[in-house]
Amino acid sequence: MATPELELGSAELAQLCQRVLSQRSLIVASNRGPVEHHLGADGRLEPRRGSGGVVTALSSLCQTSELTWVASAMGEGDRAASKNGHGPKIKSPLPGHKINLQYVVTPRRVYHKYYNILCNPLLWFLQHYMWNPPYNPNVDAPVHDAWHTGYIPVNQAFAKAVVAEAKNSGRPPIVMGHDYHLYLMPQYVRQELPGAIIQHYVHIPWPTPRYWQMVPTYMARQICSALCHANVVGFQTTEDQRSFLDTVEAFLPEAQVDRTAGIIRWKQMEARIKAYPMSINVGEVKRIAASPRTSEHEARLRPLCREATLVRIDRAEPNKNIVRGFKAYELLLARHQELQGKVTFWAFLVPSRTHIRQYQRYMQEVQQAIDQVNRTFGTPDWQPINAFMENNYTQAVAGMRLYDVLLVNTLVEGMNLVAKEGPVVNTRNGVLLLSESSGAYQELAQGAVPLCPTDIEGTMEAMYQAIKMGQEERQRRAALLHDTICRDDLNQWMTRQLLDLSSLLH
Repeated sequence: MATPELELGSAELAQLCQRVLSQRSLIVASNRGPVEHHLGADGRLEPRRGSGGVVTALSSLCQTSELTWVASAMGEGDRAASKNGHGPKIKSPLPGHKINLQYVVTPRRVYHKYYNILCNPLLWFLQHYMWNPPYNPNVDAPVHDAWHTGYIPVNQAFAKAVVAEAKNSGRPPIVMGHDYHLYLMPQYVRQELPGAIIQHYVHIPWPTPRYWQMVPTYMARQICSALCHANVVGFQTTEDQRSFLDTVEAFLPEAQVDRTAGIIRWKQMEARIKAYPMSINVGEVKRIAASPRTSEHEARLRPLCREATLVRIDRAEPNKNIVRGFKAYELLLARHQELQGKVTFWAFLVPSRTHIRQYQRYMQEVQQAIDQVNRTFGTPDWQPINAFMENNYTQAVAGMRLYDVLLVNTLVEGMNLVAKEGPVVNTRNGVLLLSESSGAYQELAQGAVPLCPTDIEGTMEAMYQAIKMGQEERQRRAALLHDTICRDDLNQWMTRQLLDLSSLLH
């Protein structure tokens, strides 16, 4: 059951939504929507809750306010649902949702260029500092073509759908766009709806201008210009906020950048640049942790516990730094032989973007690292690493409840929510090892043990420190993390944004 403070936060959020949306309609736009339609064996459509961070982040908003959500038709089920709706909008069939769905259906070839050539291999890798510049990226003719005949048309299609919905509603809208898929949309919406209040939230890191110089200038300039057509541009951290101001200054020298106020003035427009660190729905996570299904997984996992249980939970993506984590654990077992047989490492890994070559290769490297540790140190009655390669959230939550050490050694990322979920459900005063380059570090530094993500020796030493840490210190750190996360939960994240948007109402 949620704490009274959390319930109060939900009530305050609902009241704020009602006040803001009594004057404006609300339109959310993201590539992935809150509902995924799947075609069953009998041809019937089966609606399921959408996956992805944006959907999770906006879950509280979806249950408190009526809104229209514009999203890509991701698969054949979504395309079929759009046709079967006999109109531009579909009422969400999921319980609790107050959502009108509007799918953007683009030609498959156009969407392929937009998503598989431009968004993921180019922008996502750029913004996570994941390129190897002497070798990649190679911005060749297909990439330029994907920008002009994929990324731009899909962003225009989203803007067209947003504008049409706004005009149908009869009220000026608040438009909340999300992430790197839709950087150009604010400009296209602004051109048609000059009175709209537009916010765009960037969920992933924003790199320095020097890194943006590795894409053609016209792309970086157009992205900066388009985002500056929004009233508010939100980021996960103050570091991302500063990097965006630097990037605009570099690529739009005509813009006025006020660093003290966090404001960019560009073409008679004023964009507020803000940091809104994302959090979790504490009450919902605790309810899942107390559910019968989680208890079943916990009962199955508990016999695998040793004197110390290390846990990591990640999408199997290169920026999660999984291989280095296993190398540090391997070093721990070699240096501290007394721990062999007394510790175990559970890795809950969700396969991700398996159609992309770099991800396939990384998953192979992860499996090789697991096999290496188990082959070197394993015995008939002890396997050093237990890997769970599946998308099973309740099983992962059960693992969070049982960890003595939670490893989050990511390279560069927007925000790590596992680092926030673990401490609110853990039952063992577990220690959080947290990368200093994680988006969560700024908030959680006082309760976590810091890591340099590339330092295998240092990560090994942090593991040993956490395993040997006294109970009083473990309890102090765990309580500090728990209180920090509960104080700044998902309701507070959304409330801060709505308060800033409400200040723009006339």
